[in-house]
Amino acid sequence: MPTPFVKIVEVGPRDGLQNEPFPVAVQTKVELINRLSATGLKSIESGSFVSPKWIPQMAGTSEVLRLIDHKHGTSYPVLVPNMKGLEGLEVLLRENPRQPVSEEIAIFTAASETFNKRNINCTIAESLDRFVPVVERAIELGLRVRGYVSTAVVCPYEGYIEPEKVRDVTIKLLEMGCYEVSLGDTIGAATPRTMERLLDVVMAAVPIEMLAAHNHDTYAMAIANVLTALKMGIRTVDSSVAGLGGCPFAPGATGNVATEDLVYALREEGYETGVDLNKLSTTGQWISSILGRDNGSRVGKAWLARKKLQ
Repeated sequence: MPTPFVKIVEVGPRDGLQNEPFPVAVQTKVELINRLSATGLKSIESGSFVSPKWIPQMAGTSEVLRLIDHKHGTSYPVLVPNMKGLEGLEVLLRENPRQPVSEEIAIFTAASETFNKRNINCTIAESLDRFVPVVERAIELGLRVRGYVSTAVVCPYEGYIEPEKVRDVTIKLLEMGCYEVSLGDTIGAATPRTMERLLDVVMAAVPIEMLAAHNHDTYAMAIANVLTALKMGIRTVDSSVAGLGGCPFAPGATGNVATEDLVYALREEGYETGVDLNKLSTTGQWISSILGRDNGSRVGKAWLARKKLQ
């Protein structure tokens, strides 16, 4: 029987770095993405076409996409929140017709009205209406579109979110043209029980191959939640090298599950990822040192310490 493969979507260069207190140099972002692509990761979220006035950490995304080493077989998706952001990417695509600087965009909304209003200043319905022309134009440009649903389990303002709300938003994103929707435990408060309940409801209406899991590790439950999702059939998981990230609207929320922790857990559970844990752990320690922060990956730190002893 073949070993089941799990696709990892690395979100550290976008979802991770955008939560750093200070902007990160373009060259550092470029080196981080190049190092990550060398580990075997096949999908690396590389930036966001948002106003640097609102998220200065994502300034320079166009330059990053120009400068990275585009590895064959690896995608470098970017977050695009509106038409203006897509127009910025379109300019870059026209300027580089021979180099597919990015073949995929991501759009995002939430399952919580309060969170959506605080995060992007509009209702869920308004956000979905805003994305319709974005998705239509992206598809015209030959881009794939991935959707995110934040607060898919718990909202920092509204508390527990009914899975039916997540299901309905997911269906609308797929009907709009998204090829996949990533369900986000934004504040890391899910448990295997609530994760299973969420997926039971969503999977009853949506093909499992069109869903992904996006878990934060605030309560140290991310790996348990991911393994629950995998047992239910999920085969795409988001993660962030060294556990970079957080949520500015959720006090105490930590970053995504660390990619190093995820790769180790998947390997030990009998899944294949195609990712080199040695290179990944080294990269996680490198970016943590550059940012002057503690490495958020337990596996990364333990793996490197063991290698030193050997």
